[in-house]
Amino acid sequence: MARMFRVLGFWTLVIGLMALAGDMVEMALLFFFQTAAFVLLGYLNLSERAYMLIFWGYMLVCFMGFTYWTFIGMTV
Repeated sequence: MARMFRVLGFWTLVIGLMALAGDMVEMALLFFFQTAAFVLLGYLNLSERAYMLIFWGYMLVCFMGFTYWTFIGMTV
């Protein structure tokens, strides 16, 4: 399970670099922060249950943030 967090770190790094190349600096910084967090978590050697709880917590926060942004933050 720890290896999957390192894989998530790799893909968030790729997305962050593409965002930086497209002059989307705020998005790039967000994904670079996620990259650092995923790689750090990947090397902590936690239990599989802990990794699953961390991942589901991450998904909950992301979905809530995305929902907030789409309904309140965006202008029509």
